[in-house]
Amino acid sequence: MSANKPKTIDEYIAGFPKETQVILEAVRKTIREAAPEAGETISYDMPTFTLGGSYLIYFAGWKKHIALYPVSGKLLEELGEELSQYKGSKGSVHFPLDKPMPLDLITRIVKIRLQD
Repeated sequence: MSANKPKTIDEYIAGFPKETQVILEAVRKTIREAAPEAGETISYDMPTFTLGGSYLIYFAGWKKHIALYPVSGKLLEELGEELSQYKGSKGSVHFPLDKPMPLDLITRIVKIRLQD
């Protein structure tokens, strides 16, 4: 990613290698389709979808994975078994770039976040 802080999600994605850009755009489209009413912004230097004045979900590109934030207790309760096959940190799940992106799982994550 470039040293300049992005002001839009388009700028954020443009700062990555082409193959990662394609994956980030697919994640963005998946979130957009699952939450069509959500707004887009950059928060904490990451692409962020907002709804009703609050954040809904963040995503971020890294060298070896795409991360989604936050992973809540409700998400773990409903999708814990599926999420357990992915690495993560407190409050996030990491989807490796060298594997197919689980877009259906991302859709379900967003839908659960909409219920939170």
